[in-house]
Amino acid sequence: MTSIQFNKKIIIFVIAIIMLLAFSNSSFAIVSQTREFYVNDSANLLEDDTKEYIINMNKKLEEKTGAQIVVVTIQNLEGKSLEEYATELFREYGIGDKDKNNGVLLLCALEEREFRIEVGYGLEGVLTDGKTGRIQDSYIIPYLKDNNFNEGIKNGFNAILTEVENEYGITIDGAETEVTPKSVTITRIFNGMLILIFVLACVLTRGRVLLFFLGGNSSGDSSSSGGFSSGGSSGGFSGGGGSSRSF
Repeated sequence: MTSIQFNKKIIIFVIAIIMLLAFSNSSFAIVSQTREFYVNDSANLLEDDTKEYIINMNKKLEEKTGAQIVVVTIQNLEGKSLEEYATELFREYGIGDKDKNNGVLLLCALEEREFRIEVGYGLEGVLTDGKTGRIQDSYIIPYLKDNNFNEGIKNGFNAILTEVENEYGITIDGAETEVTPKSVTITRIFNGMLILIFVLACVLTRGRVLLFFLGGNSSGDSSSSGGFSSGGSSGGFSGGGGSSRSF
């Protein structure tokens, strides 16, 4: 065997290894599109009526706006992160109008107990990361924590559908209104009562309660008070934006 032939074999072997690695890294088990496209319940979490509702609402929505709200449930993420899986799935499916890029993906990973709303760039202005996070916290996650996947996902779909309707100034016949779970409503009422009590206490004590919580004193002497810092993120960022939650 000549040195030239040997070198060619080495080059071919190296190229084969590179292609194999590239294929294994870029091709993981994204669930295939269904014939209906708008919903893929591979984890078997949705009732037939819910799937039919999602399909019908999407047909009407796409006809009027080109937008699509695709719902996908999977058994697990195959070792990928939720954001990575959602981005790849969004790209593979081509959700939304190709020019308007106005698609939305609702993805539920059962074993990891994670949920993500992935938003195309065309709807990023109305479905901001913060808003999609609040939609999950208010309309989806409370149901999912109780393993009521059908109601939670349908409720979240309705919340997203309402936002898209408002964005385009349309009304979809037969669309249902999202419902705030009782647990969330009770929590909001309780938090509101606490805030009201705190404000009244500050008024009645002429601010001494506020100074106490800020670390100051009530003597009226000038003093430095500690401040509150707040922060956080609505979730992970990938593709056209969105948010992720665990349940």
